[in-house]
Amino acid sequence: MSGEPFPEIKSKHSLVAKYVTEPIWEKLNRAKTATSGFTLAKAIACAVEFNNQHCGIYAGDWDSYKVFADVFDPLIQEYHGIAADSTHTSDMDASKIKGTISKEAPVHSTRIRVGRNIDGYGLSPGITKQQRIDVENLMKKAF
Repeated sequence: MSGEPFPEIKSKHSLVAKYVTEPIWEKLNRAKTATSGFTLAKAIACAVEFNNQHCGIYAGDWDSYKVFADVFDPLIQEYHGIAADSTHTSDMDASKIKGTISKEAPVHSTRIRVGRNIDGYGLSPGITKQQRIDVENLMKKAF
């Protein structure tokens, strides 16, 4: 049983088109994540549906990065220009931030993007209705 047929990826120049090959599809298209039952088809839906995607993939939950590592790992490495053995470090010490903002061209606004992830729950593309309810109840208790 081969699962779903190889999809037509409309975003021909996307990273998904480069890394979701027929052999990779055959290997992973039946896999589902434990957290939210996310599939490779769901992960690449935007690259299949639209012809203007650069990356063309979304993780449905934390498990997506492991279950679909054959796609996510090389794609993330290329997108960010990092080596396979790179590690992420976090330093929240604001005093270490150095800037060179010209007084003649001050910053009038900025945008900060925040994503939500709580261990054991799907991310936005993959969260189930029950998980949304559970997160809402969790937040009610927290606040």
